[in-house]
Amino acid sequence: MAKLERFEDLEVWQQARALAGRIYALARGAAFRRDYGFRDQICRAAVSIVSNIAEGFERHSSNQFLHFLDIAAGSAGEVRAQLYLALDFGYMDVPQFQAAMTDVDRVGQMLTKLKQYLRNHRPPSTIQRSNAPTIQRPNPPSPQRSNDPTPQRSNAPTPPPPNNPTIQRSNDPTSAPPNDPTIQRSNDSTIQRPNDPTIQRPNDSLP
Repeated sequence: MAKLERFEDLEVWQQARALAGRIYALARGAAFRRDYGFRDQICRAAVSIVSNIAEGFERHSSNQFLHFLDIAAGSAGEVRAQLYLALDFGYMDVPQFQAAMTDVDRVGQMLTKLKQYLRNHRPPSTIQRSNAPTIQRPNPPSPQRSNDPTPQRSNAPTPPPPNNPTIQRSNDPTSAPPNDPTIQRSNDSTIQRPNDPTIQRPNDSLP
């Protein structure tokens, strides 16, 4: 395939342009004018084929061109499906349907061949994997546990706490509180009430 400088030189674009003209001519009919939604849908699908071929070519990238050709092929399938509906709805007769279907089939086949050609002649990627052996990191030896016996508890008896004489209660009789006679109740007879006859009421008879 010769190198093309303009998308207008692509035969598939020229055929897609002719298909869009046929679809718009059918959409001007009286039957199509009554169904605004369906008419706009089939016209947009036909325009999408032409537009995506041109946009993908101007990307100057095989991968980008393939991407937009896939979109154009999808739009071509949409036009085919809507042509069947237009025939079923009575918007066109059988000769009109067959002529439009022939055009859309031709465009679809040309898109398939162009995509296959681009995939087979795609330039190799500039980024290639190196065949040099990869450098592996050394595996440092993991620290091993020491075989030394672990320190065990000593079996020696623990010394008892010292007997502090200040803590224990002393048995020294001198440490007991003194028996102070002033603290205890006195048995002295002087504390008792005296039996003085002067304090008692006299039994003398009154004069």
